[in-house]
Amino acid sequence: MAGAKTTRASRDRKVRLDGAPQLLAEPRRMKILEWLQEEGSARVRDLSAAFGVSEATIRQDLERLDRDGYITREHGGAYLKSIPQQVQSMTLHHGQNMDMKTRIGLAAAALVGDNETIIIDSGTTTTQFAENLKGRQNLNIITNALNIALILGAIPTNSVHMPAGQFKAPTLSLSGEKSVEFFVGIFAQKLFLATAGISFDAGLTYPAIGDIYVKRAMVKAASHIYLLADSTKIGRVSFSALGAVDLVHTLITDSGISAADRAEFERRGVEVIVAD
Repeated sequence: MAGAKTTRASRDRKVRLDGAPQLLAEPRRMKILEWLQEEGSARVRDLSAAFGVSEATIRQDLERLDRDGYITREHGGAYLKSIPQQVQSMTLHHGQNMDMKTRIGLAAAALVGDNETIIIDSGTTTTQFAENLKGRQNLNIITNALNIALILGAIPTNSVHMPAGQFKAPTLSLSGEKSVEFFVGIFAQKLFLATAGISFDAGLTYPAIGDIYVKRAMVKAASHIYLLADSTKIGRVSFSALGAVDLVHTLITDSGISAADRAEFERRGVEVIVAD
């Protein structure tokens, strides 16, 4: 019986030589697609190093994602097929659970008054938050999201600041070393942060590595960190970790959060606001 369990386990998960678990093909392809949906494009060699598999294996994964219509392969890598349409229409890729995200954005906006200095992360939920700030006056806004800058920059009394950096089409945002440098010496009252997944074990996680350093710089620049995350992201683990759950001061989510999860957040010192 024990031998049978071992056999099943070996089929379910392989182990890399360094002892880290190696993702099997289907979950790995899903995470590669999440990476591309976050970064827009990727090189085979970078994906090979990140996922701990050979470049030949990554090429097979990309071939499958290309056949399925998600991406377009190019020499040495691939890019997300929907990028041209997304950029032209100024829309974001992740449009699921928009009712939840709209309510969360409204609840978060209620926490902002006139004349405040705030940092807004890129993302669909933070975009809903920005949409609900149109009635505020004299905001000093720092954001890495081009669409959010356009939403709030259209209000004459607002002052909007953006970092330099590399443009990321799927998130309509700026990222990279220059973006990190911009936040040095910035002091904001509040940061409204996005995430792809939040887990009590893994913490706040994201599909790719590129934005982690920018988000860390944002966190250091803000006095109070609000995490905007719908309840479907609780318990989900993405590719790279920003930090532990208690990195944030307040979680703003929807009524789908379980009583047990809410109690655990609060036990860890995280205030929970449920958007009705």
